[in-house]
Amino acid sequence: MKKSVAKRLLVLTAVMSVGTSAAYAQGTAAEGIAKYREMLADGNPAELFEMKGEELWKQKRGPKNVSLEQCDLGKGPGVIAGVFVELPRYFKDTGRVQDLETRLITCMETLQGFNAADIAKTPFGRGEMANVTALATYVATASKGMRFNLPQAHEQEKNMYEVGKRLFFARGGPHDFACSSCHSIDGGRIRLQDLPNLTKNPGDGVGVAAWPAYRVSNAQMWGMQLRLNDCYRQQRFPEPKFGSDATIALGVYMGVNSKTAESIVPAIKR
Repeated sequence: MKKSVAKRLLVLTAVMSVGTSAAYAQGTAAEGIAKYREMLADGNPAELFEMKGEELWKQKRGPKNVSLEQCDLGKGPGVIAGVFVELPRYFKDTGRVQDLETRLITCMETLQGFNAADIAKTPFGRGEMANVTALATYVATASKGMRFNLPQAHEQEKNMYEVGKRLFFARGGPHDFACSSCHSIDGGRIRLQDLPNLTKNPGDGVGVAAWPAYRVSNAQMWGMQLRLNDCYRQQRFPEPKFGSDATIALGVYMGVNSKTAESIVPAIKR
């Protein structure tokens, strides 16, 4: 009887030792990734996209040869400080809830004469879509350090939140995944990286408060539209169209949940 108890204690000790080692390894890896990002932050290539975006904002372009300096992103013509942390939101002129990228395309069409549908069909990172990413980086950076506070006064904003919530938890695809599969619990982890809980305020500079961000692994600047598109791809869902109601709704849901979180855009990611 004593041998049996001793044997069980040895097994339990071994399991606890493995668990402790694994937890230590995870903690060490997370710390290493944090230090890696910190070292790169001083020379974040996102700054180049920000500079390009500023040039595009002020440059007279398009069929109408006009700049975007009168673009209304929610706080009046030409105002960019503070708009990022209040988007997506409802715009009366379009009758829609729009995020930063789709709103920029609206301005490119109405002010400069570009064809919004053509831009929306352009692959990420190419042509005018690449310019939209640069513009979004420039505009979003003007809200760095500010706190998220998405409006929920208009009925469409409230509806989008509810739709986004349903989509966030909707399971499907060959692996029966949902956004919530990775982002609805505390302390989640994948590929040695933390997975923020996006059903509530995930913390400063986490979740939507970190995009647009520069991806070191593929040397690309990603806005929220591409980030969400890639999430669907990883779930093996059909990839959504740019600016779809689904991506806007998810942006509203996560943005509202991130209330009071501090924006660190432009961030740098693995």
